[in-house]
Amino acid sequence: MSSHLVDECAAPPKNCFRLVVLGTARVGKTAIVSRFLFNQYDDQYTPTIEDFHRKMYRIRGEVYRLDILDTSGVHPFPAMRRLSFLTGDLFILVYSVDNYESYMEVMRLREQILESKASCKTRTAAPPMIIAGNKADRPETEREVLYDEVAKWVSTVKKCAFLETSAKKNGNINELFQTLFELAKLPPEMSPSLHRRVSIGDQAWEAAKKGISFYPRGKQDDNPLGVVSPHARRPSLRSDLIEAEAKAEQEQRRAEKPSIPKISSALSPYRSQYRSCTCQ
Repeated sequence: MSSHLVDECAAPPKNCFRLVVLGTARVGKTAIVSRFLFNQYDDQYTPTIEDFHRKMYRIRGEVYRLDILDTSGVHPFPAMRRLSFLTGDLFILVYSVDNYESYMEVMRLREQILESKASCKTRTAAPPMIIAGNKADRPETEREVLYDEVAKWVSTVKKCAFLETSAKKNGNINELFQTLFELAKLPPEMSPSLHRRVSIGDQAWEAAKKGISFYPRGKQDDNPLGVVSPHARRPSLRSDLIEAEAKAEQEQRRAEKPSIPKISSALSPYRSQYRSCTCQ
């Protein structure tokens, strides 16, 4: 298979990542994701149950896959929520600057993610996270969360960054993802401003899938491309479990540590809840 093929099956496991976006309801998680993927903003609020997106990239001859899980602000299924912690490779934790409780929830979420990772030993270090203080365009009279307070807290934790954003005004959205990708040691070209957005039917994208250059003979085709998969479907919970176990085993081999408990065993108390989630 040509290294220039740009298709979902062409992304090697080492280039596949899952980004999980977490936070309470009405803080702008979906708006941030929409800005990143489509550079769009919708003023109308629609509660998110759980949205799954997939973006494929061709960067310097390699194919990358970024899955984005836009989670609900409420969590009726604790096991499903915990699985999103376990399968996430990098995280955006979102609060609203006019809601102090949403900031407190971000602090709790970070601890829950670290506890879930530690309990199943999927990682030896904290995963890359960025805290997004959204709705920074709101009047200062409505602000409940001070920038300096959050910056001081983030400065005390590892592998974590912080930016205030405005999905409505497109403020700091590119910088948010660029900082996170840098923290996760992913290609900087995955940031919205550093690659060309194309669609599935775009000539350059279709040419890349066939392993040929869209450009005239003799011209190097090195421009990074990114495309949003229009028919992405969230993997089943069973597939998520299998993937999480595979990641745990990969981490174990890298660290050359003794055998670790399987993630499925660690989640066994939640099996019935997974079944109920799957059936809905």
